[in-house]
Amino acid sequence: MRISAEGLLALQSLLPAAIWRHRERFFFEGMSLEIGPCQRRYPVPAFYSEATRKFSGQVSLDKQGNLENYVAGVPFPPDSIDPQSEVAAAKWAWNLEKRFRGAGYAGRFRITDFPNRMGSIMRYRGDFFAFQAAGRADQADNDYRSPGTGSLLWATGGKFVAPFGARELAWRQLRTIASEQAWNRPDDIFVYVPSLRKSRRSGTPWVDGAFMPRYSVADQSQGGGGLALGGGSINPGAGPSLAVTENARAGLTGLYLRPNAYRWRLRGEQAVIAPINTIRPGWPSVEGRNYGASGLSVASDRWDVRHAVVIEGLLRQSSETIRSLTIYIDYQTLQPLYWITRTGKRRLVEVGILVHRFAGDRSDKPRWPGDSPSLVFEPVAASFVNALAGRGGWLRESHELKSVPFDASAIKRMTSTSSLNRGH
Repeated sequence: MRISAEGLLALQSLLPAAIWRHRERFFFEGMSLEIGPCQRRYPVPAFYSEATRKFSGQVSLDKQGNLENYVAGVPFPPDSIDPQSEVAAAKWAWNLEKRFRGAGYAGRFRITDFPNRMGSIMRYRGDFFAFQAAGRADQADNDYRSPGTGSLLWATGGKFVAPFGARELAWRQLRTIASEQAWNRPDDIFVYVPSLRKSRRSGTPWVDGAFMPRYSVADQSQGGGGLALGGGSINPGAGPSLAVTENARAGLTGLYLRPNAYRWRLRGEQAVIAPINTIRPGWPSVEGRNYGASGLSVASDRWDVRHAVVIEGLLRQSSETIRSLTIYIDYQTLQPLYWITRTGKRRLVEVGILVHRFAGDRSDKPRWPGDSPSLVFEPVAASFVNALAGRGGWLRESHELKSVPFDASAIKRMTSTSSLNRGH
């Protein structure tokens, strides 16, 4: 069944209230939304199911919501979570964080940043990766972790290749397993600043999820969204150089989370419709995909009907502008479907849709070692509206992500901050 803008009212009950509130940005005249499978059971790798069966019984949470005795697989199988329990939402948050990501993913990205005041639309291109070191269900022979990665939990990084002013801006973020017992433990984050020709520690000492550097210039009068604060090149002065190493809080939202940095509560369960398995390609596979008048609509695609668990977390880090987070989590696959943030006064900050593609359905059928299929949900796009400003937002496209294990040389480069000074 296909739904046009005229038939959108029929979907109101299947959309979060915040999405419906901003429906003029997320949906558009001329769209063609295809309703896909209803509650499809997506397959998971046998080794991941085996790890869940073997280790889930020993996993627990302490009084601060820290994860204990986790090895691999799903820490808290959904059927075992009592919705009446005071820790039910915290368990769902940890399930989200420990969802199957395989070995991680890598590929090119393009971020389109829409200003929330005066200014022009900015586009940024580059490469990024997310590498899973610990909790690797496929590495049973290596104590369920990638060999030679020590206490590393995961690593992310990348670099910009355009526009000219942001070229060669690169970063590495390393999070250790110790963060699962101490929410305020900072990551090791380094940013290579081209104008200084060297890397330096991030200007943001603590990051919740995945880090991306903030492209910034001396003239900030034009406005901007999550990444851009005007046009031009990076100023080599100390102030702008520090600003560019700060967290953009955009681009890679939803990739990772610190569950123990929040006090969680369960808001309920709901049938929703969401693009969990897209069939429409975008950049870099397709250059001119139509995202509507807002430039933020991913409506012309296939959206599955899913059963979602809704959790809300109050952030423990009081210095952050964002004070609470609401996530719609797919019950079966544990993928994040919608990501909604608020201020301390409950005002909406950002409302986002996370777009995935199931690698098991890809036409090129990526294979893992041993010729097993890749069954990873690849985060190929994300669309966020700036609800606090009333306009603006950002769209990430990364439709050529690869989700098969990395070779040893790639892992060494991904997990080393010194590689930032050697061509990233």
